[in-house]
Order: sequence, then structure tokens, then C-alpha cells
Amino acid sequence: MKKIFDSRMMLIISMAIFGTIGLFRRNIDVSSGELAFYRAVLAAVFIGLFLLITKNRIPFAKIKKQLPLLFISGVAMAFNWILLFEAYNYTSVSIATLSYYFAPVIVTLVCPLLFKEKMGLKQWICFIMSTLGIVLITGIGNIDTGSNHFMGILFGLGAAALYASVILINKFIKGVDGIHRTFLQFVAAVSVLLPYVLFTSGINVLSLDATGITLLFAVGIIHTGITYCMYFSSLKELPGQKAAILSYIDPLVAVLCSVLILHEKMTLPQIIGGIMILGFTLWNEISPSKEKA
Repeated sequence: MKKIFDSRMMLIISMAIFGTIGLFRRNIDVSSGELAFYRAVLAAVFIGLFLLITKNRIPFAKIKKQLPLLFISGVAMAFNWILLFEAYNYTSVSIATLSYYFAPVIVTLVCPLLFKEKMGLKQWICFIMSTLGIVLITGIGNIDTGSNHFMGILFGLGAAALYASVILINKFIKGVDGIHRTFLQFVAAVSVLLPYVLFTSGINVLSLDATGITLLFAVGIIHTGITYCMYFSSLKELPGQKAAILSYIDPLVAVLCSVLILHEKMTLPQIIGGIMILGFTLWNEISPSKEKA
């Protein structure tokens, strides 16, 4: 029982930390691609050292057939970060995060095509109502395709699509431990982000002041390296649905940071839309047997 409680607290803390990343991104004056690159580098180094210190070796001989999928998922993760960081640049942290949390809905819609699963009435209701939530967030009858707000939502949905692809690709990856999988995905992300950054924004980290550098290391080491280690350690001990429910602390913290710290406003339709997205995606992840428990 104590072990499960500790795992639950680790997951709660990790989700709360994830929820503050938009706040940090707002105060790091580099391009989204460059920030994603530093995040991947710092996280890969931290987790690599963690694996080395704990003598947790990656069994490359056993997982070599999984390496192509790990690389592809790592590339998707890299550009998922870029789009999410861009979403923070164009709209509020709360709207960007809520758009990003459309990812589980995309997974629900695509799974029947990839895994020949049938969508029941509950899944269709969740899909339709979550989509309506996105419509409410964009602003009914007031969508200007040239506006920053709308562009931010598009970036958020693009990030959601890429994150959904990471989730789906991971379903095909077999026999790879969670932390090994994440480390290799970060390495793949570094390999693709380095040339991307060099050919786009370039390396501008030296232009950051002390605060920017500190926040950059926080995003790479705390928000990614340490938090991912906590996240995967807690998942080993917690039931899947309990972990899924606690994961919604992330967007709730993001919304609170947006409204209370950044003083970004949300209209009533946007609040209702956010509740619909989070509520119906959460309901979709809870099975009837667990609902009765």
C-alpha cells in the first residue's frame, strides 16, 4: 500500500511539473525548434547518466528490431514539442494545452483502423463531444484564420496529432522497458533536431540571460529528465486507469498557470469547451468495471 501511495505521489508531482512547461517556455527567448533541441539533449544526457549510475543497460541485441520504430517515434516526439512550443507563442497556455489534449481523441478514432477495434456508442459520444469542445475553444462564429489565436490552436492540434502518433507507434514497440524507450526516443530526437535547428534558427543560446539559461536547464533536466524518470517509475506500480486519471493534473495545472500567473483570460464558451475535452476524454479512458469500483 505504501509503495502504491508513493508511486501515486510521484505521478501527481510529475504531472504537476509537466503542467508548468508553458509558463517556462514563455520566458525562454529562443525558437521552438532550438528549445526542443536543448530539451532533448539535456534530457538524454540526464537519463543516460541515470541508466549508467543504476547500471541499467539497454539490451540492444534483444531490441534491435524495434530500433526503426523507436527512431520514428523519437522524430515524431521532437516535432510534437516544436508545434506545442509554437502553440504557446500564438495563443494562451490554457488554450494551447487544451488543444494538445485532443490527442487521446485522435488515438480513439485511429485505433479501429490500425487494430481493427470497434468504436462503441461511448467512444463515438466522447469523440463528438470532445470535437465540439475544440469548436467552442476556437470561438463560435468568430474564427479568423489569420489570427494568432487560431494559429495557436492549429499548432496545438498538430502537436496533438504527432503525440497521438507517438502513442500509436509505441503500441507496436514490444519488449522495450519504458525508460529505455524514452532515452532512445530522446537520442533520435537529438539526431533530427540538430540539423533542423542549424538550417533554421541556428544556435542562439548564448543570447539568453542568466534567467533564460536557468529556465532552459529546468525544462531539459527537471521537466523532462527527472520528471520522465518519476513518471515511468510510478507507472510500474499503478493500475493503468488510475494513472490515466491522474494524468489530467497536467492540463489542470496548465490552465491554472495560464489564468492565475500569466493572467490570460478564457471566455465562458472556452471554459465549457475545455471541460468537455478533458471530461469526455477522461470518461473514454474509464472502463465500466472501474466506474463501479
